[in-house]
Amino acid sequence: MLKDFLETSFLQNCVLDYLIFLATLAGGILVVRIIKSIVLGRLRAWAKKTATTIDDFLIRIFEKAFLPLLYFGVFYLATRSLTLNPSLSKIIDVLGVVLLTLISIRFLVTIIRYALEIYWLKKEKDEAKVRGIKGIITVIKVIVWGIGITFLLDNLGFKISTVIAGLGIGGIAAALAAQAILKDLFSYLAIVFDRPFEIGDFVIVGDYLGTVEYVGIKTTRVRSLGGEQLVFSNTDLTDSRLRNYKRMDRRRVVFQLGVTYQTSLQHLKEIPALIRNVIESVAGTTFDRAHFSSYGDFSLIFEVVYYVESRDYNKYMDIQQEINLALNEEFGKRGIEFAYPTQTLFLSKT
Repeated sequence: MLKDFLETSFLQNCVLDYLIFLATLAGGILVVRIIKSIVLGRLRAWAKKTATTIDDFLIRIFEKAFLPLLYFGVFYLATRSLTLNPSLSKIIDVLGVVLLTLISIRFLVTIIRYALEIYWLKKEKDEAKVRGIKGIITVIKVIVWGIGITFLLDNLGFKISTVIAGLGIGGIAAALAAQAILKDLFSYLAIVFDRPFEIGDFVIVGDYLGTVEYVGIKTTRVRSLGGEQLVFSNTDLTDSRLRNYKRMDRRRVVFQLGVTYQTSLQHLKEIPALIRNVIESVAGTTFDRAHFSSYGDFSLIFEVVYYVESRDYNKYMDIQQEINLALNEEFGKRGIEFAYPTQTLFLSKT
């Protein structure tokens, strides 16, 4: 009686075949669950004791990528005990190829992301680098998914050479239409890798100046001193001569002052040393030179060069103000007059 029941045929398979299928499926799922609970549990406990993060990363990869593949493998092996309809068998094969392709793509993207984070954020982690990695990962995802889908279509029997040829013609047209966007994309990658500036840097581009607020794949946004937001294409920035004041360790200051033509020769000789003493007495400065440089239209001109040992613009202005006040005081004590625009008329009797 039991033998007759087991040999009963249903959809090209007897009951015994279905029982073998269920037993294989249940046994395989049980084995996978044991691996997940015992093996992964011990690996997690071991990973917590290590200082590196690569073991934690590998465990996450195994859990998210390979466990679903193991479950499908168990199901696929279990179906081998059944005589399936060719259409159903083909669907299972297609599902296997699709699942394997998707898992491979996710695995590859995750590996690349982890490698970039370990290499790039190893020494320091800041917002600019995190944004840069996100942008690069976006580009990598597009490339990897494009290759993966092409591989999938090829394995599903599509004539991928014809598709690629058609895409090639359309791609050329699309590339010509999106030439500016592609240039900005490559400029973005140049900014991310070469890092001529970062978020928070004060930059000058041509006649525009301000603080970098955002670096995107297409544009970079700068907050000007007037408060408005300036939007530059990335290509404009990489093609321009950009001055980054945040990278300045010290500020070179050049200024001129003029005294009247009535200033005595003795005072003219004293002025360079006087200027030097004033600048050296101010903290945070390094004196370079002071010279009687030229004869102006209405003044005798002295050129002064010194360094402010800071990039802070407000500190530079405070120091310059202190120097100007001290020079005014010292010149006043000696009776040296600053020049201002004047004209002298000499009349002669004829």
